[in-house]
Amino acid sequence: MRFGAHMSIAGGVDRAIDRAIEIGCEAVQLFTKSSNQWKARPLPPEEIERFKEKAARFSIPVVAHDSYLINLASPNDALWEKSIAAFREELERCEVLGIPYLVTHPGSYGEAGLEFGIQRVADALNRLHADLPGYRVMTLLETTAGQGTSLGYRFEQLAAIVERIKEPERVGYCFDTCHVFAAGYELRTPEGYAATMDEFDRILGLDRLFVFHLNDSKRELGSRIDRHEHIGRGKIGLDGFRWLVNDPRFRDHPGLLETEKSPDLHEDVENLRVLRSLVEQ
Repeated sequence: MRFGAHMSIAGGVDRAIDRAIEIGCEAVQLFTKSSNQWKARPLPPEEIERFKEKAARFSIPVVAHDSYLINLASPNDALWEKSIAAFREELERCEVLGIPYLVTHPGSYGEAGLEFGIQRVADALNRLHADLPGYRVMTLLETTAGQGTSLGYRFEQLAAIVERIKEPERVGYCFDTCHVFAAGYELRTPEGYAATMDEFDRILGLDRLFVFHLNDSKRELGSRIDRHEHIGRGKIGLDGFRWLVNDPRFRDHPGLLETEKSPDLHEDVENLRVLRSLVEQ
């Protein structure tokens, strides 16, 4: 697995690559714009070129994550349209930067019901795909913890979305260890880990899994509460990550930390050290 972390883009999107390289990351995740604002500043051509040059020079896989404001499952028409417009902008920015994957949480359906939410996400992605033909960037639906009315905490829910997508080859998956554990899937034993991966493969297909978020969980198995913890300090524990990082099927997949960090990034450094210590030579 290629270990890395989510990095700040303060000072320009290319600075995320600088920060990742400085602490020894082998992959990096970033926002292509401010994650808590709807509108984004245009990307200057020189910033795009700096980003592409650094990504190529360091041969570092880059993954983007969309804004947390976006809700493609929203029953509110105004918010849904606003979310589609914002997600389109995110796809456009990934395309111009040459980022292959854009991770998104499927969204929350409120009081409208699960089936409505599933169809809503599919309708949004079908519209975006029709509007943006030929794009290389792939949308990755992230497994979620299932807080409130959030979609995506059962593998079957993600499958139901993709079954309604007219160009399913433009959609894949991101596996978040904290979220999957909080949703009730066992990772802590070799048998539990194998059963979870077998179920993922049967329902979604491991060939459509492209990125991992490596986060321990502050809460118990099946809590449906999304609270990330540093590797080995949470309820998943070191063994849950040991099985994953030594699974030969995921040798080249980005494995990205999304844990709390200080400006000096020492927490990321320690989490990366712990993950690498689990890899059997």
